[in-house]
Amino acid sequence: MTPLKLLVVEDDLASLELMAEVFTSLKADVRPVSESEKAARLVDQEKFDGIFLDLEMPNLNGFDLARLIRKSSWNKSTPIVIVTGRDERQTMQEAFAIGATFFLQKPVDRQKLSILFRTVTGGMLENRRKYTRVPLQTEVICTVGSRTIRGMTWNLSQGGMQVEASNLQSKDTVRLSFRFPVSGVAIDAMGTVAWVGEKRQGIQFTTLGAEAQQLIRKYIAEVEKD
Repeated sequence: MTPLKLLVVEDDLASLELMAEVFTSLKADVRPVSESEKAARLVDQEKFDGIFLDLEMPNLNGFDLARLIRKSSWNKSTPIVIVTGRDERQTMQEAFAIGATFFLQKPVDRQKLSILFRTVTGGMLENRRKYTRVPLQTEVICTVGSRTIRGMTWNLSQGGMQVEASNLQSKDTVRLSFRFPVSGVAIDAMGTVAWVGEKRQGIQFTTLGAEAQQLIRKYIAEVEKD
């Protein structure tokens, strides 16, 4: 299994080094960053499995950085662990309101970090699986209102798919019908066009039955094993 890719944002160098050392020893791929502005650029360029974020930082504080993360195309669903010396109930409520997933109280030590890492690993792996994309090239029928558009799929994740189909517009509601190659199993789903490129479009699933979800998870797992 590919190690969890973590972004650790902390302006206190001793704490940053400790977190990087502990998480690396637990087989994670750690990107330690001491400047929140640099972290803001990274979250728009790379996908991370988890982000550890200090609240008290100069220039761009942790709350504002968390808001940027939740608006980024790469990491809007990435679990965020808030690390702070503040323990006010209002601070925790505000952190969770802007999308924080976990909360860690300073001061940090090896035992506390190790326990936290093992606690959050399951959620981070599940989030990774949801957005893991695997190749899929098969015909797809896209129904938008009264229009029927035939296209090709390019890749698939549990959360959506990338297709090449003409005349799809951003925010279109689309019914998708396609079959897996070899097995011929049919999938029907509802989705929204999340982005439109020069030739391809990204569609996020909005309605997907339990059986279809299971079949997609199975297909992705089989492709990843090959």
